[in-house]
Amino acid sequence: MRAEKPRNRQNSCVTFVPRSTRSNAWSSLWLLTRRDLKVRYSTSLLGYLWSILDPLLMSLIYWFIFTQVFTRSVGESPYIVFLLTALLPWVWFNGAVSDSTRAFLRDVKLVRSVALPHWIWVGRIVFSKGIEFVLSLPVLVLFAIASGARVGWELVYFPLAVVLLAALTLGIGLIVAPLVVFFRDLERAVKLILRVAFYASPIIYGAADLPAFAQPLAWLNPLSGIFALFRAGFFPDQLDWMLVGASTAMTVLFLGVGAVVFRRTIGGVLKEL
Repeated sequence: MRAEKPRNRQNSCVTFVPRSTRSNAWSSLWLLTRRDLKVRYSTSLLGYLWSILDPLLMSLIYWFIFTQVFTRSVGESPYIVFLLTALLPWVWFNGAVSDSTRAFLRDVKLVRSVALPHWIWVGRIVFSKGIEFVLSLPVLVLFAIASGARVGWELVYFPLAVVLLAALTLGIGLIVAPLVVFFRDLERAVKLILRVAFYASPIIYGAADLPAFAQPLAWLNPLSGIFALFRAGFFPDQLDWMLVGASTAMTVLFLGVGAVVFRRTIGGVLKEL
């Protein structure tokens, strides 16, 4: 009898998955987030300062237009603080939703080869943009001090606003990320929708500043109540608990729909990639 040679079975794509990665999804999320931040700022001269300059420049432009050029009839004083308390969270939301359109497309090889819970590819974007938001808060603090803004006990609602915004952003990201793989035009559509959403959200104005016919817009926009929570520590009159309740309900809805859409489409996404 001829001795049968042992077969050397080789897989064309060998994947090494550390045990810690499989057992601890949260540590993997943190590692991927750190990787994203390092890649983003390693080739930049100003580093993370770019995350501050963008909202700062936008705030100064709107502040100049509505306080120096035209008579302002919306918002509260100091207006620069009023702007920043909504504009900084908006930059987080806008950046995370926009980047979620390429959550799978920009790291196709990693998505295919690394055994991680697939929601992490969206979660890392929300988390990294959230860290940039936290790092931009000193700008708000400096302008609040310089302008003599009132700071009240309502500032304790700030962490609640952060949690709600993170949940809302993650929910929308879980919807957008897989659908863009099937419908590539959705990436551009999302960017257009975000441009409209900026002016439809109470950023340069407050929800109470809307005329009567436009008030339903504030109730249908989950960002309205969340921005009210962000502003509550400086402008308690902006806090409307009914509006916050509506925003919370819509946030939970988006997060639930996002989880369902993501679960039902992720199989097809992996095949499409």
